[in-house]
Amino acid sequence: MSLPTPTLHTARLRLRPFHDGDADALFALHSSAYVLRYWDAPPWTERARAQRFIAACRRMTDESTGVRLAVDRVSDGAFIGWCSLSRWNPDYRSAALGYCFDDSAWGQGYATETARAVLEWAFDTLNLNRVQAETDTRNVASARVLEKLGFVREGTLREDCVVNGEVSDSWVFGLIRREWRPSR
Repeated sequence: MSLPTPTLHTARLRLRPFHDGDADALFALHSSAYVLRYWDAPPWTERARAQRFIAACRRMTDESTGVRLAVDRVSDGAFIGWCSLSRWNPDYRSAALGYCFDDSAWGQGYATETARAVLEWAFDTLNLNRVQAETDTRNVASARVLEKLGFVREGTLREDCVVNGEVSDSWVFGLIRREWRPSR
């Protein structure tokens, strides 16, 4: 089964495949040390990283291993971040959820709204049984997003990452199909 890259819509957002014109906004997002303070990779310092990221998005789709969608705000068309469904395994009916948003978009419910749309697509179209997500234990806001969506914290990966030169732990969250509550 091949994995199609969808375009999804919510009341406030459009989730769509990445295109080459996203490189500048993507570089701005991933070059922010503040945005990536809990990320397991350093901020980007060269614009070419954005082009490689977009190429990797296409490879994910071509290889049917996942999708990564750019997130635009409908009101002004601004790129505010991205959301991914990776490590897609149709045999196990599982995948991993990830996301990254510009700090100007934080605290407005965009991450929850975005992830909810991706999860609805994943459970309805891909017939997934399980979606997993991980977050740095210091990233309480991201953990809150996952909990609002119904994810259950299943455990801690001790010292699994080095973030900004500091060893850190990650929480593992899981969402099972039978526990999923789509939006009304």
